[in-house]
Formats: sequence, structure tokens, C-alpha cells
Amino acid sequence: MPAAPGATKAVGMVPDELKFEPKSKGLATPRKKKPKELAVITECCTGCAGSPACVEYCPVEDCMFWVPDEDHPPFGRIQVDPILCIGCKKCISKGPDGCFLDGCPWDAIVMVDTVEVEKEVGVMAI
Repeated sequence: MPAAPGATKAVGMVPDELKFEPKSKGLATPRKKKPKELAVITECCTGCAGSPACVEYCPVEDCMFWVPDEDHPPFGRIQVDPILCIGCKKCISKGPDGCFLDGCPWDAIVMVDTVEVEKEVGVMAI
């Protein structure tokens, strides 16, 4: 869903020119509150050969995006913009009690406490 007329587009931590396709589509407005947990991509991410399942499930525009591996083209991986992530868990593969969901087939996304992420990226306003 695009931003409503007159609404401000959410600005992430990662500049738009560093976000390559495929990118997540959906809500473009800034999040209203800071989530308790944020999605973090682990070193297990393979990028799913350029067709990542996680990106399709993410409901926030440009939150998840492709980052090419400059040393090994055409390979790459997915990244998450921590300022845009709403902590919805739609991109992960593990549900309650360890049941599998439709997100990442490689279990390469974990939900990390926002306080821990802020230790790496700095304190986020919202």
C-alpha cells in the first residue's frame, strides 16, 4: 500500500541507492512505534538465487532488499533496514513451538531484541 497523498514516506537507515531489487513492497509510511524485536539476517542467507521468499512476505516498502556480493557476482544476500522493520515476523521461517511458516527457507532470519540491535546501529527514535 503506497503512502496516502500528503503523507511522509518512511526514511530508512540505508540510503535508497544501496538498495537493489528485489525489494519489499507495501506500506511506505513511517512506523508508529518502535517494535520490541527486529528481523536480522544471519550469515546463512543465500539470497535464494535472486528470488528470496522473505522479501515477498515483508509488508513494508524497501525494508528488505538485495545486496549484491561484489566479489562473487551474480550472488548476493538480503538485508533488513532496522528503521523500517516493524517486527511483524512474516519473513521468518519459525512460528510458535518451532512450527515452520512460509518465510525464509534457510532459517537465516532471527528476531533480535531492539535494544541489542541499537547497540550496533545506535538508538532509533521510533
